[in-house]
Amino acid sequence: MRDKVVLFWFRRDLRLEDNTGLARACASGYPVVPIFIFDTEILTRLEDKYDRRVDYIHQALKAMNSVLQNYQSGLHIFQGTAIAAFVECLQRYDVQEVYCNRDYEPQAIKRDQEVKELLAETGVPFNSFKDQVIFDQYDVLKQDGSPYTVYTPYANKWRSLLKPEHLVPQQVEPDHFYKTDPVKIPGIEALGFIKTDLGFEPPQLDVSIIGAYDKYRDYPALQRTTLLGIALRFGTISIRKCVAFAQRHNEVWLAELIWREFFMQILFHFPRVVSQSFKTQYDFIEWRNNEQEFTRWCTGSTGYPIVDAGMRQLNQTGFMHNRVRMIVASFLCKHLLIDWRWGEAYFAQKLNDYDLSANNGNWQWAAGCGCDAAPYFRIFNPYTQTLKFDKELNYIKTWHPDFDQEIMPPIVNHEAARERALKTYKKALEQTR
Repeated sequence: MRDKVVLFWFRRDLRLEDNTGLARACASGYPVVPIFIFDTEILTRLEDKYDRRVDYIHQALKAMNSVLQNYQSGLHIFQGTAIAAFVECLQRYDVQEVYCNRDYEPQAIKRDQEVKELLAETGVPFNSFKDQVIFDQYDVLKQDGSPYTVYTPYANKWRSLLKPEHLVPQQVEPDHFYKTDPVKIPGIEALGFIKTDLGFEPPQLDVSIIGAYDKYRDYPALQRTTLLGIALRFGTISIRKCVAFAQRHNEVWLAELIWREFFMQILFHFPRVVSQSFKTQYDFIEWRNNEQEFTRWCTGSTGYPIVDAGMRQLNQTGFMHNRVRMIVASFLCKHLLIDWRWGEAYFAQKLNDYDLSANNGNWQWAAGCGCDAAPYFRIFNPYTQTLKFDKELNYIKTWHPDFDQEIMPPIVNHEAARERALKTYKKALEQTR
């Protein structure tokens, strides 16, 4: 006889505490089998096998599995497609229901629908819950029921809707997990990846950082940002915990968390932004797309020290300070007139905290083509940005120590590039009037 169980499917919520779907699964009355799927449809697209994101997930799963063993349970790992994993689960257990937390990306929605249809064939309900956001996809809408496409009114509505009950932690009852012999998580090499220099630690909310976030967040040499991007991306920290902390300690950091949800709902309501400009007239821009110049941007060899320092930090660590992300993105789109999608794809390969909605939204912001974008005529001057935010050149010296020995001239003259960008953008927009 197969055991009657419910399954909880971990995805972007790699934690055992304050987890909505997991709490509901534990309240189902059946033992909960926790599962994670290393989806080969995703992993095979990662060309570099030294991938800190895979390593982060792997270490987070091992940490969860260690805790589960204290309750005579364990995390069941699958490697393959989601469909294949659930076929195996249905054969192994008498599955009563499946629980998970919602994902809002187009490919994830498609995957979940396929799993839901498979389960429906055997009468197994598929239950998904809001967990990685405070407000779900239809919770923050205009009076006419349409989604907001500008951040400020969205944020104002978001704040007006926020109530204390939205931040209540979801209680997980650990003794409701399915009892099993100790489960060993396969090594990262078994997944086809290489151990990296990243070490997973449970994410912490640091009041010394967050309390002064508004004062120091723009200065890349100070390392005074939260570094919680990867934790929020993979759900090793609860968004409810973060928002409650932000409310108490810093409104500017709260605004950043709202930006995260704004971009998520834009991606959900307008999935075309994955490959198209939100403002479609910007798809008429005649990008230069010079491959040699793109390579120099990627490798941090443009001759603009702050740009090159940022790209070298990214290439070496998988992280780049947010102020510098804006500078290098603006430089690619405006100074070099290279399609924002090229830069977005490069960041998607390299960023430890890569998140489709935020990456897409921020690149479209930098290019001037997004739903809530910087005007196309705002073109960051890397020199003045350096004077404002890295006056002592400490950031540049850290990541590009030989910048003052460059014998190669800057890839482009700032003023000439600025004029070229303005003319190119103006021409594209005039064509669509």
